[in-house]
Amino acid sequence: MTILVTGATASVGRLLVDELVAAGAPVRALTNKPARAALPAGVEVAVGYLGRPESLPAALTGIDTVYLAPLPAYVDDFVRSALEAGVRRVVVLSGEPADYEAQGDPAGWHYYRVERAIEEAGFEWTFLRPGQFMNNTLDWAPSIKAEGVVRAPYGAAVQTPIDLVDIAAVARVALLDEAFTGQKLVMSGPEAITQPEEVEQISAALGRDIKFEELAPQQYLDQLAPVIGLETAQWLLDGFRMMAEHPMAPESTVADLTGRPAVTYREWAVRNVDAFR
Repeated sequence: MTILVTGATASVGRLLVDELVAAGAPVRALTNKPARAALPAGVEVAVGYLGRPESLPAALTGIDTVYLAPLPAYVDDFVRSALEAGVRRVVVLSGEPADYEAQGDPAGWHYYRVERAIEEAGFEWTFLRPGQFMNNTLDWAPSIKAEGVVRAPYGAAVQTPIDLVDIAAVARVALLDEAFTGQKLVMSGPEAITQPEEVEQISAALGRDIKFEELAPQQYLDQLAPVIGLETAQWLLDGFRMMAEHPMAPESTVADLTGRPAVTYREWAVRNVDAFR
């Protein structure tokens, strides 16, 4: 049965398409820009986007199982179209904070809003809950290139960042093995690491010294809020604060499900070193 991958041009979705093709699974890729996606031969293309609900009925025709990228504002539209199309299973790319969100104001729901909508609609579901992405540190590239420095808050915050390739590999397993139906798969990288330690790994990969300078919380907000908005900047700051107060510990999900070790930050830094040159 063909699997629909939404967000097939996006970072995890595009990697997932390759994972499924390598496993011999039939794939339909939902993307607004199929040429940019450079999809493998044999992948069926559905031109569209979760944010364009009118494109969903055609994309969902004949589909039993969906990989759902997170787009909370349009999850209700997806649910309606998927129910009408007879979709049975949905594997959702959610996030580790979903349970925390569920305890707060519904206005602040992001990951949990998607999970709740899928569960209440009656689909068979699996929720993928990665923590912080290693790729988030690509945001440091401009200051590393220009000044050889990384500035961020809460340098003592202990996190367990995960590589996108590991998220895609776990998603492939969850899509192809129904034994994971009804499970919330929390996943992480293989190590607990701080931002200064990440900077050290980038420095080693580059072969030159990169400094870490800790920002006070208000400094961080003052710098970031004009770029991404105060609400998002505060949400990110709160995440760092929570990891400082409650250090994270690695999950074994990637190794358990894929049979191989999760990618370390050192390995990621070496593979992505050109982004910081």
